[in-house]
Amino acid sequence: MYDRSVLVTAAAAMGDRRPIDLAKRMGVARNTAWRLWHGHTAPSATLAAAVEQHYGVSARQLIQPAPADAEQAAA
Repeated sequence: MYDRSVLVTAAAAMGDRRPIDLAKRMGVARNTAWRLWHGHTAPSATLAAAVEQHYGVSARQLIQPAPADAEQAAA
């Protein structure tokens, strides 16, 4: 499960307060940055690596395991 708050907090610590700031820093499309910022999509492996490079947040910090109840409900 993607936790957007981790990315937003790390971005804010670097002075990036809007999705467009994230897009400029990471060199991604504005719509991609917007979706990441608002939690509408989880980062791909490539984007997770870029987040780690630019903000120091690992993929493990961005993506948390789903709760066990959610996994059982999906089965």
